[in-house]
Amino acid sequence: MTFRRASALLTVVFAAVAGLSAQSASSVADRAAALHKTVPVIDGHNDYPWALREKSPGRDLNVLDIRQPQPSLMTDISRLRAGGVGGQFWSVYVPSTMQGKEAVRATLEQIDIVHRMVAKYPETFVLTRTADDVERAFKAGKIGSMIGMEGGHSIDSSLATLRMMHALGAGYMTLTHSSNVPWADSATDTPALGGLSPFGEAVVREMNRLGMLVDLSHVSPDTMADAIRVSKAPVIFSHSSARAVCDHPRNVPDEILTQLPANGGVVMVTFVPGFIAPEAGKLYPQTSAMMRQMAEKYADDPAGMRAARAEWRKTHPEPKATLSMVADHIDHIRKVAGIDHIGLGGDFDGIDTVIAGLEDVSKYPALTAELLRRGYSDDDVKKILGLNILRVMRRAEAVAVSMKGEPPSVAVDK
Repeated sequence: MTFRRASALLTVVFAAVAGLSAQSASSVADRAAALHKTVPVIDGHNDYPWALREKSPGRDLNVLDIRQPQPSLMTDISRLRAGGVGGQFWSVYVPSTMQGKEAVRATLEQIDIVHRMVAKYPETFVLTRTADDVERAFKAGKIGSMIGMEGGHSIDSSLATLRMMHALGAGYMTLTHSSNVPWADSATDTPALGGLSPFGEAVVREMNRLGMLVDLSHVSPDTMADAIRVSKAPVIFSHSSARAVCDHPRNVPDEILTQLPANGGVVMVTFVPGFIAPEAGKLYPQTSAMMRQMAEKYADDPAGMRAARAEWRKTHPEPKATLSMVADHIDHIRKVAGIDHIGLGGDFDGIDTVIAGLEDVSKYPALTAELLRRGYSDDDVKKILGLNILRVMRRAEAVAVSMKGEPPSVAVDK
C-alpha cells in the first residue's frame, strides 16, 4: 500500500470515528432532553430572593424582572424552562449575623418575595406544598414553587414562630447556617453542644409533626447524626455534596451517608465550586482563617468585606470545578448510600463563582447527559432529577398525618 493510499484510508477511518462520536453525543443529548420532559427537575436551593434583596432595598421585583433575560443573575424564567426545572425550593435565606427579631422580620420579608413572585408570574409559577402539588404543576406546564428557610436563627428559638413560618409556606428549615444556634451546632463554627440540645430535638419533632423537611446542610456531623436519630421522617441536605470527594465541612461524610438508606433521606448535590473541587477542600483551612479575619475586620462594613474578599481572590483564585467533578460526587453518594438518596441543589444566585458547564439554571440537561454517558439508566436519572425528593416529601407528609393527634409542642429553649 502506498503512503498516499494509507493516508487516505486513515482519513476515512478518522472521519468515520468522528462521525460516530458526534452521533453518539447527539443521541445522549436527545435522550437527556426526552427525560426532562417526563420528570421535573426539583432543585433544593435557589437564592434569587436574596439576590433581589441585595440589588433592591425595597425588594422590587421589577428591578430584576425574571420574565426578561437577567445577565447579572443565574436565574430567569427562560433559563428555568431550558433547564427543565419543574419544582424549585426558593431559599428565604437571611445571614446569621441577623439575630432575634431582626432575623424573624427579614425572613418574613423574604417569604413575601416568593409569594409576590408567584403572583407576578402566574403563567410560570404556582405555590406548592405537597408532592402531588408539584406533579400537578409540572403536568400543567408550571414550576412548583416551595420555600426553604436557611438557618434556625430565623425562628429565634420559638416553636410558635416555626409554626407560623410553616403556615406561610415554609417547606423545610435548615437547622443552622454558618454559625451555631442555641440548640444546634453548625459545620462551620466551634462545636458548643456536640449536636442537638433537648430543645433542638423538640424542633425536629415539631417539624415532623408539621410535615416540614428537616434540612441538614450547614450542620455539623454530630447534629446530622442527632437529627437522623430523632426524626421520624426522611431528612434532606438541600445543597451539599460528598466530603470524601471534597473535604469541606459543608459536605456530608461517609458515616452519615451510610445512615441514609435506613432514614430514607436525600443529599441534593450542590454546584458550589468550593464544595466540589477536591483541591478546594484541601485549601479550606487557609481560606476559612482568612475569611474569619475579614469578618472581624469588616463586621460593620459589608461593602468593605466584599471588596476585601474580591481583592484576596485575585491572588488566591478558587480552584476550578467542573461538571465532571459534580458527577464524581453523585457517583460517590450512589456507591455509599445508593441511587435512592441523591438529588440536586444548585445554590444558584447564592454563589460568587460557578462550575464550568453548570453556570446557570439552564444547564441541568448537561449534567443529565454526563450521567447517561457514565452508564446511569433512565430510571436512575429520573430519581436524581426529582423522583427521590418527591418520595421524601410524600413520606414526610405521611409522618405528619400519623402525628396529627399530637398537640403543638410548647417546649422552650432553656
